[in-house]
Amino acid sequence: MLKIGQKAPDFRLSDTNGNEIVLSGLIGRKVVLFFYPKDDTPGCTKEACSFNAGIRKFEKQNIAVFGISPDDMKSHQKFTEKFGLSFPLLSDIGHKVAEKYGAWGKKKLYGREYEGVIRSTFLIDEKGNIEYIFDKVKVDIHADEVLEALKMVNSN
Repeated sequence: MLKIGQKAPDFRLSDTNGNEIVLSGLIGRKVVLFFYPKDDTPGCTKEACSFNAGIRKFEKQNIAVFGISPDDMKSHQKFTEKFGLSFPLLSDIGHKVAEKYGAWGKKKLYGREYEGVIRSTFLIDEKGNIEYIFDKVKVDIHADEVLEALKMVNSN
């Protein structure tokens, strides 16, 4: 498990438009990475729309927001267009990045156990260190929770 203060694992993933995003290339600005299971499903849609509704607040603070799931670019493009998302979604096909962040593991649904994305969010500081970890996510208000945590870490 990753811990606050630890260096965030670097990665290189393609975004919604096919651009390559490299975490270490974002040094100098804060980054929010939210891992979610699947495009266009009820909980994931609520979470993405929550971030979309608050995106201006993140942008005013020069914070980059990225959603990460195992879905491919085509799926991300449909999801983005359907809901008018104004931040990039990253394709973690093969879930290697989710594994590095501890956002992949055993889950249970209706008594069935399987492996999948563990919904979680990481706030990364300007130096590339983990500043805050959200492992219990309330999808419909999550962006507000992240903004509140930002106030807290910024006041320290």
